[in-house]
Formats: sequence, C-alpha cells, structure tokens
Amino acid sequence: MTEISAGPGDDPAATRLDRAIVDHLPDGIALLDDQCVVHWSNEMLAAWSATDGGAGRDFFAVLGAATESADDVAAFRSAVAAGRRGRATVRTGAGRFFDVQCSGSFHAGSDAARAVVAVRDVTTTILEQQKRAAIHAAGQTLADLSPAELADMTVDERIELLKSNILHHSKDLLQFDVVEIRLLDRQTGRLEPLLAEGMQPEAEARILYARPEHNGVTGFVAATGRSYFCDDTTKDPLYLEGCKGAKSSLTVPLMLHDEVIGTFNVESPEPGGFTATDLQFLEIFSRDVAAALNTLELLAAEKVSSTAESIEAIHGAVALPVDDILNDAVNVMERYIGHEPDVVERLQRILRNARDIKQVIQRVGERMTPSVAHAQRRHGDRRPALADRRILVVDADDQVRAAAHALLERYGCVVETARDGAEAASLVRTGGGDAYDVIITDIRLPDMSGYQLLLKLQEILDTVPLVLMTGFGYDPGHSIVKARQAGVDLVLFKPFRVDQLLDTVEKAVARRVAPAT
Repeated sequence: MTEISAGPGDDPAATRLDRAIVDHLPDGIALLDDQCVVHWSNEMLAAWSATDGGAGRDFFAVLGAATESADDVAAFRSAVAAGRRGRATVRTGAGRFFDVQCSGSFHAGSDAARAVVAVRDVTTTILEQQKRAAIHAAGQTLADLSPAELADMTVDERIELLKSNILHHSKDLLQFDVVEIRLLDRQTGRLEPLLAEGMQPEAEARILYARPEHNGVTGFVAATGRSYFCDDTTKDPLYLEGCKGAKSSLTVPLMLHDEVIGTFNVESPEPGGFTATDLQFLEIFSRDVAAALNTLELLAAEKVSSTAESIEAIHGAVALPVDDILNDAVNVMERYIGHEPDVVERLQRILRNARDIKQVIQRVGERMTPSVAHAQRRHGDRRPALADRRILVVDADDQVRAAAHALLERYGCVVETARDGAEAASLVRTGGGDAYDVIITDIRLPDMSGYQLLLKLQEILDTVPLVLMTGFGYDPGHSIVKARQAGVDLVLFKPFRVDQLLDTVEKAVARRVAPAT
C-alpha cells in the first residue's frame, strides 16, 4: 500500500489517524489519475487485489477485471478522464463482482487532478440475483412441452415429467436433497402427496389435512398460507418426522395468486440448515411450481373424451395460422383502402372466409363433444354473458395466444389475436367501432407498451374496452398506473386461473353493454 504523506503544516498524528480510519473501512478506496493509474489505495483494496495496492499500475488491472466487463470499464475510464462521476460493475477473472464508483476529479495541493474511487464487493448480491433469475427461468419451463410431446403424452405422463423436472431443479439449482410436495384437495381439505424424495415411506403415506394443529408443519402452512422455518426438529412442537435424521426443515405454501393449492417441504440433516435466502429462493420456485401444476390441472380437465381432444387439437392447430391470415390481410387492405376498391373487396372476402373457418370448426366441435362434457358445462360452468362476444388478445407469446383461443372459445367467445400493437390497431381500425367487445393486451409488446396501445386505440374508438395483462409483477413503463389514471382498471396477473380470466372478461363485457341496457 502507498503511504499518505503529511503535507506542510499537517499534524502527523492526525494524518496517521486519518490513514488508519481509511484502512479500516469495509470498502476499497483508491486515488486515481485521469488515466486510471493508481496513486494510492487503502488496505482493503490491497487485500482484494492480492498486491501492495497497485501504486503506479492500471486500476482495472489491479482488480483483475475480466473481458466480460469491457463495456462498463470503457465507460468508467471515459468518466475518469473527463473528471466526471462514474459507476461500473466489474467482474474479475476469479469470479468476484465489484461495484466501482468514482468522484469527479479534484486538486489537493498539486496541479495533477485526482479521482477518489470506492470499491464494494457485491459478489453475494450479484450471484443471488443470477440464481433468482435462473430459478425463475427453470420454473417457467417446468411444464413446457412441444406440440408433438403434448400429442404423444397422457396427462399422467405429463405429471410424471413435471415431477421429474421439479426434483431435477430442486437438487441442481436449489441444492435440496429431501423434497416433499403435497396438493390440497379443496373438497376434503386433505393434503395429497404428489412427490417425495428422501422421505421415509411412513411419512409419505401419512394422512395430513390443512389444519393448524395436529397435522405437522405441512398442515399448518397449508392452513395459514405462511412459510415456516423449523430450525431444530427436536424442539419444534409442530414437526412430524419426514426424513430420517432430519434436524431442520423449511416449508412454503404453493400459492396460485392468493390461494393455497398445496405445500412444498424440504429437510436437512443439519440444525438450522436453511437461511432467509433459501426461503426466498424456494418461494420463487414454488410460485412457478404452482403455475405449472395449474396448467396440468387445466390440461387434465380438458381431457373429457378423445373426441373433444381431437376437436380441440384441430382448432388449436388452425387458430393461430388463421389469425396470421387475418393480420396479413388487414395490413395489406389498409394500404389499398381509397386506391384499389377491387383489391379491398377481395381482401374483405378473405377476412370473412378466414373467420368462417374458425366458426365452422367451433360449431362442429360443439356438435361432436360428448354429452358428458355438456353436462359438466351445465353444472355451474356456463357463462351466458360470454356467448358470441368478440375478444381480441394481443401478446407476442404464441402460447398465450393459443391458450386464449382454447380457454375463451370453450365458453362461446369469438377470439382473434395479434402479435403486437400495430396489428391490434389495424384489426380494430378495419373492423369498425364495435368490432370487439373486449381487448386484452400484454403491457409489454414488441413495438409499444400496453399504455401506448391504449392511446392509439383511443384515436379509433370512443371507448376502449381494454384489459391489461402482466407477469411476475414487472411494469417498467408504468403502463398499469398510467392506464388506471386513464380509466382502465381491469388487470390480469399472469399466470392466472381460468375463473379469473373469465370473471375479468365478464366485467369488461358488462361495462361495454351497460349504456345500452
């Protein structure tokens, strides 16, 4: 480390005290010239760099910055050279991460300009952020199957695949070796085992209910919807032995929005084997597990009969390609309106025929669906307010658009979809003011935000029957806040349950027809 010398008139004792204070700071401190060469550094920076502080050497060479940080490093160098404040996150070749901030340049008893740089080790924070992102990404693919896989697999096979994926990610990403998941039977309140790894057979077979007492930690979590740390199984009154020799456990509810649908329990042979970070990671993963289980539940409900499946498969294969035809035809038609009446007329005929194709498939499906399916619909599952309502769904994700067709058309809706805001506006513009009863859009489209689409549609429609969709609580453009200020307050948070989707659409339809009633 380079020493700080006392200047003329300085108190040497005070200088030594100042130096001692700086050396004992938890962050690295360095003094750089305008070329990022180290003039002086404190002991913490010297310890991190495994050098004497690097006096006379390039600052980033002292830190051991990796090539992945090149862009941040270049921007930081420019700030130092210009005497401005700057900030960068630097990854070292050893896999550590440093947050680096510099002051503007100053002169202190010398003609040479200097910049003070503070260096903070943010390795733990960055790695946790990366792990959170990896856990969420893994969770999103739990029940992700290609159309070919879906066609070849039964519901039971899909559930087995989901269980296998959950166990794989629990071990590889979360590093949990003992796992138990139970699903809540709403009618009986019983917690039915879905999967278990590392649990004793008698624990797997144990009958548990969602009750706060006499049903172990699992029953308590299911009943209260609250996560539970068991730091010492020998002293916890709620704990029931699951894994032989377990000394601690962590249990979280499987939540689908605000509803408990099951529990996710992990155990450790060490007392206090879980941290607050483990809890955070498990809660993130459990949300995606709940969503994946809900997806499979919907798939299972759809398997009323092989005939109904066939009709749905045909419609699913046709729906999005027909929507592509609609969007392409509308885009072309807009260019010819006012110039080529014959071309416009032909395109309008294409639009009518494309829409008729979907209607024919839907009507044939209704006639061919077995009576048991219609009986299920009669027992409290009908939605007369949705019959024949035209719905436009705007989302870049093919799966979301396909799901919109599958779910809403089952209740008699006429669904069309668009991939971005421009396509949506074209469909609305060419369809007339009453083209759609409800327009459902993601808040983040490839070409604009949900709020920007609202503004565009307000140029076309007197009243825009808009519903916003968002996932994972992320709204960088504040579309939801802005839209609410403009009077649009219907929001769907993905992944959503079918009843939530239907209820929201019914509310939008009711508002649409209210003035006419």
